[in-house]
This record gives sequence, structure tokens and C-alpha cells, in this order.
Amino acid sequence: MSPQAQGPTLLYRSYKLVTALIAPLAYRSSARKLARANVSPQRQAERNGHASLARPVGQVIWFHGASVGETLSVLTLITHLGRRLPQAHFLITSGTATSAGLVAKRLPPRTQHQFAPLDAPAAVKRFITHWRPNAGIFVESELWPNILVAACAQDVPLALLNARLSEKSAQDWRKFPDTAQFVLDHFSLFLAQNRRSADLLRSMGADDNRLSVGSNLKASSDPLPVDQALLDEMQQALSNRPVWVASSTHPGEEEVIIAAHQALLRQYPDLCCLLVPRHPERGDAVAQMLHDAGLTFAQRSKGDAFGAQQVYLADTLGETGTWYALAPIVVMAGAFQPLGGHNPIEPAQAGAAIVTGPNYFNFSETYEPLLKLGGAVLAADAASVATAVGRWLDQSDALQSAQAAAQSLVQREQAALDRIMDKLCEALALDG
Repeated sequence: MSPQAQGPTLLYRSYKLVTALIAPLAYRSSARKLARANVSPQRQAERNGHASLARPVGQVIWFHGASVGETLSVLTLITHLGRRLPQAHFLITSGTATSAGLVAKRLPPRTQHQFAPLDAPAAVKRFITHWRPNAGIFVESELWPNILVAACAQDVPLALLNARLSEKSAQDWRKFPDTAQFVLDHFSLFLAQNRRSADLLRSMGADDNRLSVGSNLKASSDPLPVDQALLDEMQQALSNRPVWVASSTHPGEEEVIIAAHQALLRQYPDLCCLLVPRHPERGDAVAQMLHDAGLTFAQRSKGDAFGAQQVYLADTLGETGTWYALAPIVVMAGAFQPLGGHNPIEPAQAGAAIVTGPNYFNFSETYEPLLKLGGAVLAADAASVATAVGRWLDQSDALQSAQAAAQSLVQREQAALDRIMDKLCEALALDG
């Protein structure tokens, strides 16, 4: 534990007792969810702290993220750290079957994945005793008191990376200031995504001497993988038709995309929209919307043949990089509803110009310079989406200028990765 950390509060002691009592129920619930995703009983037991893999000999650096986005965001960092620390091994933990499946396909060298232990004393103790990490790096907003306390009790230095908190979450923690400070004092370093998150952490009691404003780690990630065979197949099927991508759509946003595409089709009758729902399990619901709107479409999850349809519904996981490689224009959703937006660097890395809705607050530190440079434009509704996409379809010079501007931001963000590694290595004594 940090020398400045205060002793456990009454609230934390109560939390520790309650989590110990409800651990069996929590584990059964977690195991059922994993079983429904065809996760083996042996791997389900990881949630109870029972490791399914041996600990490697030597230094183990542990990264923990809650789900898909947080977990995938650290893969590039681990790859680069692995080059800097050639003797180190890496452990990634997360809580969902989806994150485990995606990470398994993209594990960097010398990296293993396990499901995170439930934040219950016995499960945490088993996990820490087995893995004996040399450092722990938690991603975004993962503040699990029992895990933090147990790790620091074993002299594991901790960092909160890419830290992002909502105002509501910070407000809830501020109701219990002593406990909030007790929890935060277990971290040797906070790297906040932006000034807003840094201010919220400071208001909760984070030590200013350990707090820095970094960049959004997702903006420093390597490009998404591209399936070249699928890309060739889609390019052949499109047969030089113009195409735009609507990526990571949520409920209430498909209506915006559909209306924009209907407007664009009046001017560009052979235009294709490649529609990528954020959650593929919503594919059938989105397909019904397309049917009701009178649009012709092919649905990837159904194996539909694609040819002259007006929309290609890409309701699958792990293929977004291929879709970005197909189109020079990407509309990033998640910002046409008050959801915070999604990472614009990924389409920019693929060479696309970007359209965003107004609610991009989770990626403000990326979107604001991108908008200023001209690599992205803001659209508030279906009409303005259609206007933005149509302008770039009409004016190749304007499109190329926007693509170049987006690329310049990509290069700047990639340089931030070295600064993140420097801070982590210094705060967590990783070079030694």
C-alpha cells in the first residue's frame, strides 16, 4: 500500500464482509452467464480465483479491463511494452466471454488471458497468491476495493490507466470521501483520459502528485485487423459502387442512418451503406427497420449473398477493420444519442474521413482536434449526415483533404504511446 494511504474505513470493512457473504451467489450468477456463452467449467472457475494456467517464471505485469473496449485498448500498449521489456510476461483479465473471445484472437507475445476474480476476499486472495503480479494496471474506471487492497498488501504497485469516470460515478464516490480516498490511495499513478476525468478524480481525493492527464489509449492502438480475402470479396461484390460505413450504431441511431441513406439514394442511386451495429445481437431488429424502410439489404450473420442491395448489414464481431478498409467515409455512431461516442482513430487509421454526432464527450480529447483539423465533421441529424457524406462523394479534393487531416492526428496520437510507457515504467518500477 502507498505510504500515504489511510487505514480501512468502516464502509470498506462492511463492503469486505458483505462481498464475502454473497460471493457464492455472485459466482453462481457469473458462472451461468459464462456457461451460456459456452465457456468451460474450468474457465468459469477463474471468476472464483482458480487459475487455469500456470504462472510464467519471471516478471508478470497484470492488466485488467472490464469488457471488450477496455481490454482491446491495451493490446497495442502490451505489444510495445513487450519490446521494451523483453523478459516480461503479461496477464490480461476481464469479466465477459465476448472480451475473452476477441482477446484470444489478438494476444500479443508472452501474454495470457484469464477471467478476473470476483471482488470477494477469498477469490481475490487465490488470484493474487497464484499470479503474484509485479505490477497491476487497471483500465478506465475499474475500482474494485478488495482487489486493490489485496494487491497492495502484497506490495504490488498499481496504476489506473486511461482513467475515465462519469459525473454520476464520481458524485456517488464523493458521498463517502474517506472511503473514496482510501480506495484511490492504493494507486501509484493515475493517467486520466482528459482534463474532465482528471478533475473528477481530484474531486474524489486522488493525490495530485500521482495524477497526470494522458491521452485516450484507444487513440494510440494499432490499426484494426483486415481480412484481405473478405476485403477482396466485398470489393468485387461492390463493383466500384460508392460506399459509406455507419459504424457502431445504437438504438435510436439506426433511424438517423436509414433516413440519411434514403436521402442520399435520391442523388446516388447505386450508393451502398455498410451498416455495423455496435451489438451484433441486435442484427435482426436492425434488419426489421431496414425492411420497414423499404431498403434492400443483405445480412452478414445470415450468410446472405451481397450484390446490388442498398445496405449491407454487417452484424458480426471482429470484422470492423475490414469494413473500414472498404470505404473512404465513415459515420461514427454512439454520438447521435447521449452515449459519448466511439473511437474515431480506428477509421482514421484505415484512411477514412469521419462524420460524428454531437454527443462525443467520451472522446472529446480526440474529436476536438480532429474537428479542428478538418478530419471530421459534425452532423446533428439525418439531413446533416446526408449533407456531409454527399459533399465528400461529390468533391474528391475535399474528401482527400479530410483524410489527410485525420491521418495527421493518427500520427500525433501514436507518439503519445511512448509517453504513456515512460510514465508507467517510472511509477511502477518496470524497467528495473
